[in-house]
Amino acid sequence: MSISKVFLCLFLALPLALLGQNATLNSAAATATADETKAAPKLEHFDPTAVDKALNPCDDFYKYACSKWIAANPIPADQVYWSTGSGLELWNDNVLRETLEANSKNDPKRSPVQQKIGDYWAACMDESGIEAAGMKPLQPELDRIAALKSKKDITLEIAHLHHMFPGAWAQADNQTNSPFFGFTGQQDYDDASKVVAQIDQGGLSLPNRDYYIKTDEKSVETLKKFRAHLQKMFVLVGETETQASTDAGTVIELETAMAQAQMDNIKRRDPKNINNKMSLAQIRELTPSIDWDVYLKAVNAPASDHYIVSSPDFFRAEDKLLAEHPLEHWKTYMRWQVIHRAAPYLSKALVEENFAFFSRTLAGQEEQLPRWRRCTGAADRDLGEALGQAYVDRAFPPESRARTIEMVHAIERAMHDDVDSVTWMTPATKEQAIVKLKGIEDKIGYPSHWRDYSSVKITRESYFANMGQASAFEFERWVAKIGKPVDRSEWTMTPPTINAYYDPQLNTINFPAGILQPPFFEKSMDDSVNYGAIGMVIGHELTHGFDDQGRKFDAHGNLRDWWTPEDAKQYDGRGKCIADEYTQEVPDAGSGVKQNGLLTQGEDTADNGGIHLALFALEAELKKQGKSLDDKGPDGWTYRQRFFLSNAYSWCASVRPEVARLIVTTDPHSMPIFRIDNVDSNMPEFAQAFGCKAGQKMVRANACRVW
Repeated sequence: MSISKVFLCLFLALPLALLGQNATLNSAAATATADETKAAPKLEHFDPTAVDKALNPCDDFYKYACSKWIAANPIPADQVYWSTGSGLELWNDNVLRETLEANSKNDPKRSPVQQKIGDYWAACMDESGIEAAGMKPLQPELDRIAALKSKKDITLEIAHLHHMFPGAWAQADNQTNSPFFGFTGQQDYDDASKVVAQIDQGGLSLPNRDYYIKTDEKSVETLKKFRAHLQKMFVLVGETETQASTDAGTVIELETAMAQAQMDNIKRRDPKNINNKMSLAQIRELTPSIDWDVYLKAVNAPASDHYIVSSPDFFRAEDKLLAEHPLEHWKTYMRWQVIHRAAPYLSKALVEENFAFFSRTLAGQEEQLPRWRRCTGAADRDLGEALGQAYVDRAFPPESRARTIEMVHAIERAMHDDVDSVTWMTPATKEQAIVKLKGIEDKIGYPSHWRDYSSVKITRESYFANMGQASAFEFERWVAKIGKPVDRSEWTMTPPTINAYYDPQLNTINFPAGILQPPFFEKSMDDSVNYGAIGMVIGHELTHGFDDQGRKFDAHGNLRDWWTPEDAKQYDGRGKCIADEYTQEVPDAGSGVKQNGLLTQGEDTADNGGIHLALFALEAELKKQGKSLDDKGPDGWTYRQRFFLSNAYSWCASVRPEVARLIVTTDPHSMPIFRIDNVDSNMPEFAQAFGCKAGQKMVRANACRVW
């Protein structure tokens, strides 16, 4: 979930800031030499013979389908998460690398777009130039903070930092990962045809508030390691050990106080809790220590009908902190924020220490990604739609798009029939649900028009400066939306992204070209395989429109209760079944670590609904061909079995214990094993496929079902 929009995605998706801004949870490639990266990466393809027939599918289907693959594919040292989709991530990165390299020569015949992506790559890959520059790129920012004369100057510096680094409005479940707070323009909750200014809680460096306030042994140890990291980073930029120790303590004190004031991520899941409308006068009164007139002018914010403040209590507390602490403390905090956010773009010593804590300590990653992969990731973030055009041309032929659209329509028909057939909804609520379903817009592959980056100044001289230019462009692009008509063509993922999402305020389902590749989608595979893998993804995103968050928005994207009281009560009972089922121990995260089913309820509901819809759609498609789910194919498996095997294969993954703990704390998605075993054990159709009987693990006595 995000703050202004409840972006409901398919995969584990931690913000880059949580892992040192240079790694993603789903990124995947073994460490390779320069020559090896030139070789075509291996893509995984569904293989029904990969199951472990020594195991019983009715005892643990995830192990039955995945244990052999997992044993043969250990997590590489530069990864925290390794799955059947990891080869695709590497393949996509290679496509981007080839595009970037092809345009990196200083050729005057290059187009403006080719110049930008090519020079961005050249600057990012220039390790010797970056090392020679040392602290020079950062020094003006540190000098700027040192020159602040009074607390009145803090407001202008906040605006500058929001321009300078990515994430001034990071779509996250816990907070906006930016200094002090987040700011942007987004659709209004009560009138989705309007774009208004929105302000979110922020200010933390660690993944969420729990890292500062929990008192268990592991949390206390992590906070101590964070303090040590802070001290090392301050020393690297020139402070004495004594001063660095003092400054580290100041940062911990301020961020802990902000963490204590933040709304928790369970409460944030209800959009009603963050839909707090205020006038500009009320915001001035809420936080008098921040000069909002100065801030709004500095970020070129248009006038807004009103402002949405995600957590007024947080801002009251932050204002009190601003008043209580001296200017020097805030200068220390801002100096840390600059160092922390700049680290991935500077010299090796800063990069390595940043990695050591945020990726190795927090997530268990043993080695850094090779530099070329870090650079493709940064280029995709900063110039994603410029790169995306080349990716689509190479990797997403028209026939793949056409077949995907056919599947989407088939699964939408299945959902129509499902809503029509449920017995626990009254006709009045069903009617509104159908209206919403018919109003969903399908976005497949890539945007209808490409973003214009002409105003972004990119040179070959400075990776750090290029990042700043791209960040300012993106921040201002979103802020400029305030007061303007909603752009329904907007995408929040780039074309190579291996993910998908539902946007409840646009009422759209979005499938980037990056996920419409093997092993999730293969045009050469039969329907049972594609419906089991990408079909479940499609059904998952459709279900998000009707999960415990999505159901609170109507067909036009407005936060409006269109449910009868009795139907809402019925829904909540089914949702509680899901939440209770998924409140469970997480073995991959170590002993005593428990998942909160209230945090994952939306994604779990979408998983359970998505696979039902995909199976119903497959059955209908087979019927058109004169076939049934229980017909056998040439390999001896029935189409029903191949469907479940394909679905499980697409989720086969290993996760490091450190990142598993991080996921449980911050991420609304369940671990891969639960996304198979919990879902399938709720389905009589699965039991039918593999002959499972009552009393076996994969036949749940109290099966949960919403959609």
